[in-house]
Amino acid sequence: MLRLEFSEAEIEQLNDERKHHPHARVRQRMEVVYYKSQGKTHQEIGTLVAITQTTVRNYLVLYKTGGIEALKRVSFYRPQSTLVPHEAVIVAAFEREPATTMKEAAHRIKELTAVERSPDQVRRYLTKLGLKRRKTGQLPAKAEPVVQAAFLKKT
Repeated sequence: MLRLEFSEAEIEQLNDERKHHPHARVRQRMEVVYYKSQGKTHQEIGTLVAITQTTVRNYLVLYKTGGIEALKRVSFYRPQSTLVPHEAVIVAAFEREPATTMKEAAHRIKELTAVERSPDQVRRYLTKLGLKRRKTGQLPAKAEPVVQAAFLKKT
């Protein structure tokens, strides 16, 4: 069992942060340490906060090594795409001339950036950027030239 000592100011700060911090994970950490400051056992804390004993110990060790500031740090692993540095070039190229198929889009991205992605990955990436593929349609058969011109303007 970890032995921790808390000042009145720390207890007050923990109590305030467990209610008002903007990030839910930080509020949970503050709540665990606050309950510890109130003399609760690890098992009681785990039950109250609905987390495992290992997580309770991890939060308490985090507090012991870094204090309240360590509890406030939130750093999740978020890998970034290798296409991020090329976003401006990709957007400009596809706005100038949209791709008709995802296979074509993947090939053009490979030419622009030397990064190869599958058509499905390219579709998701272009959607994230707000780009859409150009959908082709058929011209109406046996229509009047005016109707065909209006249709071409619309697509």
